[in-house]
Amino acid sequence: MRIGEILGLQWANVHIEEAHIQAGDPYLLVDKELRRCSNNSIEALESVRRSTIIQKFPLVQPKLATTTLVLKAPKTESSNRTIYLPMAVVEELQKVRQIQEEHKRLLGNEYHNYDLVIAQINGRPYESNIINKMFQKLIEKNGLTPVVFHSLRHSSTSLKLKLSQGNIKAVQGDTGHAEARMVTDTYAHGFDADRKLIAHEMDSKFFSKVGAEPDKPLINTKLMEQLKALIKQHPEMLAELLSGDNGDEKGAVDST
Repeated sequence: MRIGEILGLQWANVHIEEAHIQAGDPYLLVDKELRRCSNNSIEALESVRRSTIIQKFPLVQPKLATTTLVLKAPKTESSNRTIYLPMAVVEELQKVRQIQEEHKRLLGNEYHNYDLVIAQINGRPYESNIINKMFQKLIEKNGLTPVVFHSLRHSSTSLKLKLSQGNIKAVQGDTGHAEARMVTDTYAHGFDADRKLIAHEMDSKFFSKVGAEPDKPLINTKLMEQLKALIKQHPEMLAELLSGDNGDEKGAVDST
């Protein structure tokens, strides 16, 4: 998910009820994103009835504000999607919900309930710049490789491509890319190791066999010596071995 989609996710779109867990299909719906838009652009789109804004958040300083934090519909239709959740994510969401319920209890009327999954202690939305700062502090504290928050989306997509054995359409359904080509163009580098393995496999299992003599069947010499000795002791067995099925049919006729 994109950071705006994560910050704009509401509990009404998160389906992790016990029935879904038991059925093995907990999921969430992505149909909006959190964005900060200029007031002029909002007014211009509203004047021609082309606004995609679903909800406006109250301004902290109304007289000085030139922008407004909003929930709006995604840019493209493909961004509206269902994402099925692994249980590890379900369990974390359950913890978040419990913590929020405790915040609501403690703050009472001071809690601003916008139904947001990712919210500040008082219920108000987080903005992406705050999340980015928190993410960088987390990286520094744990000595991790410096990356931007959006890198998590790239890593998740690459991992899903690996786990699905390159099922681009399935992964595209999760990422919300408008075209499958966008997935292949962006994440093809993730398959470099697999492509190298294919090259080695072609060498060992194909090209190394070209022009080579066919493998000779392996003969168990010890078993052959034992068989020869047995035939010498019981010569009648040789006739039975050579006759095969015909001997069985003859025997059947004689018995009748």
